[in-house]
Amino acid sequence: MTNLLDKVLESSIRDRKLLSHPFYQRWEGGALSLDELRLYAEQYRYFEEMLPQFLDKLAQELPDGFARESVLKNLADEEAAPSHLELFEQFADFYQASVAPISSAMQDLVDAYANVLVQGPSAALAGLWAYESQGAAIADSKAEGLATHYGASRESLAFWLAHGTIEEDHAKWTLEALELLEPDEELVREATRLIGEAWWEFLNERELVAS
Repeated sequence: MTNLLDKVLESSIRDRKLLSHPFYQRWEGGALSLDELRLYAEQYRYFEEMLPQFLDKLAQELPDGFARESVLKNLADEEAAPSHLELFEQFADFYQASVAPISSAMQDLVDAYANVLVQGPSAALAGLWAYESQGAAIADSKAEGLATHYGASRESLAFWLAHGTIEEDHAKWTLEALELLEPDEELVREATRLIGEAWWEFLNERELVAS
């Protein structure tokens, strides 16, 4: 059933593939300014701070077994020293990101994750998959762009290189965990779309900031 479930979820974000967004296209092509990277880091930090809390709450909602263990493995990857937040700060520091108020679109994104969590484990796993299924390719693209066009140090690339390595596993675990819950198709389709749309709107906001 995994292939069928994968197709259901994939269909809900087919037009929201993040690497096709103009912001990431400009990132790949070296067309972002260093100021745009700084502003991006200041906002992305809010997502990275939220994610371990999201995973912890999701794990608490799942019974003992493979699904819960999969989420806990994901959480362990986030928190193992050096934590992903610590690695992210190396990227943020390199591009001189400061502490900034959360933007409207990032607040909506964080709220979208809270929304799927409230809807239950199936919706939360589907929402988690929406980004993780794209995460490895996005991280690889970002790392290559940073190294090629933006003078990135190896330390500043560590966060993206780590995600390029592990996100395929995370997406696989998440999909398998979701399958075990025998989810309602419409529920998970809507949850996936909600998160996919929220990420797309965050990138739209990054484009507006640049204009």
